[in-house]
Amino acid sequence: MHTREEKVEAFGRLLDIIDTLRVQCPWDKKQTNESLRPNTIEEVYELCDAILKDDTKDICKELGDVIMHTVFYSRMGEEKGLFDMADVCNQECEKLIFRHPHIYGDVKADTQEKVLQNWEQLKLKEKDGNKSVLSGVPASLPSLIKAYRIQDKARNVGFDWEKKEDVWAKVKEEIGEFEAELKNMDTAANPSGKEKAEGELGDLIFSLVNMARLYKLNPDTALEHTNQKFIQRFNYVEEHSIKAGRPLKDMSLEEMDKLWNEAKSLGK
Repeated sequence: MHTREEKVEAFGRLLDIIDTLRVQCPWDKKQTNESLRPNTIEEVYELCDAILKDDTKDICKELGDVIMHTVFYSRMGEEKGLFDMADVCNQECEKLIFRHPHIYGDVKADTQEKVLQNWEQLKLKEKDGNKSVLSGVPASLPSLIKAYRIQDKARNVGFDWEKKEDVWAKVKEEIGEFEAELKNMDTAANPSGKEKAEGELGDLIFSLVNMARLYKLNPDTALEHTNQKFIQRFNYVEEHSIKAGRPLKDMSLEEMDKLWNEAKSLGK
């Protein structure tokens, strides 16, 4: 591994390269916060993909791209006289010190749960911090991740089930309510049935996210693993249908199920 001096030198090299590209590269010169934003989102998702695959080489590469974007935004802020990379780093350092009084102060917090509770309370006290417990949840977060973060933040101020097993009653209740709405969804006497069923589906998913959180499972990670598993198995079915000279739309469900089970038996 590298020494601290080598790490600082490497970060300085990245700063120098971004400074040069911003002045000399036609593409880099034209970028703004708004134009760079979609690329940043893509880079973060690519990092997430690498993490899910546990691909060390790709994690390292994608982390570099994310850091590069941080430096790029800082350079653009510097050009406008708003902030620079030092401001970004110093502000983050001050925030971390303030939110870790059990390390940099005299507050006692000997468990992860206590640290998280203190964290949420401290964020409310910050001058430019969150104005309410849930205001720190980004509006643009994907819905599944947002549900988890909402519940996690509520937990940190004591709004949670006393025992994790208690959540199952809520899950079963939501399943029953969803099933009931589905039965009535298309009746003439229930013109808003689809809207009500959709609402109950949302409640059911929210309760399942709650269950996952209480059992220390990440629902977004779990669903993505299932997505990848489905893709692999479906690709197997499609590839073998092509080899057999029969498009999927010409195959029976029974034939596709047979190929699906073959893929499953092969560990796909």
